[in-house]
Amino acid sequence: MRFKPIQRPLLCKPVIDRLLKAKDREEVVKISLDLGRSLHECLIRREGVVIDDQLIRWEELKKASKKERDIFMIVDGKLFSLSISSRHFYKLVFVSWGHPPTLEIDGIHMHRIKDITPDKDAWMKVKLCGDLRCKRVLDTCMGLGYTAIMALKMGACNIVTVEIDENVVELARLNPWSRELEDEKIDFRLGDIMDLIEEFEEEFDAIIHDPPRFSLAGELYGLEFYRRLNKALKRRGKLVHYVGQPGIVRGKAIWRGVIKRLREAGFDVKYDEGSRCVHGVKIM
Repeated sequence: MRFKPIQRPLLCKPVIDRLLKAKDREEVVKISLDLGRSLHECLIRREGVVIDDQLIRWEELKKASKKERDIFMIVDGKLFSLSISSRHFYKLVFVSWGHPPTLEIDGIHMHRIKDITPDKDAWMKVKLCGDLRCKRVLDTCMGLGYTAIMALKMGACNIVTVEIDENVVELARLNPWSRELEDEKIDFRLGDIMDLIEEFEEEFDAIIHDPPRFSLAGELYGLEFYRRLNKALKRRGKLVHYVGQPGIVRGKAIWRGVIKRLREAGFDVKYDEGSRCVHGVKIM
């Protein structure tokens, strides 16, 4: 399946502040409507700013400027926070100008953002796979797709990426930093990785497993799933498993149990503190 982006004009605080600064000073202003990926000319008017033939009034922009973390989509001249309220609450969140946003689900960040940006976080994970040139990679939990995109940039020739949550996919489609997921080298699958992984047997040179935290998806940290990962990998294939540091302040070290189960499943692994990943190779 091919990933299909949706292009809509988006605004975030740095862009909104630039527009407010241009009020009464400029007639035309260049701003980004895709979170810093390109520039677009917009017209300044007495009532507001014209973006894609839509007039956004100054009052609307001033109100939005107070929400530093929100990313707004323009619909009929109004600004709507890029979020979805369903069984969970999903929200695209601005992190740093020139870097991708993160995804929040029920207020929990899906990427590390303290002293790091989501693209740097993805790079730290993928580099543990080693040389990916002309390699086949499985990305078990797509999210906004940054891991799959980073594997593509690092030379992988075929990437299978899986996402179970349609709401996450919808926000990824609207996220300008996820657009590279439409590359023909990326095979997007909508479904449960617990089931889909059964299709594969010694097919991948590397697997990047970046699941939700244990409390949300404990089955993706279990011995049975690790055995399925082993089956899908070629011999001496690389595994990178992000575990994070939940409970670290209370003395918990979740990676110890992960390492124990992965070794039992046939991997030679160790913990990398910088990336907060358990990584290694398939040995049996």
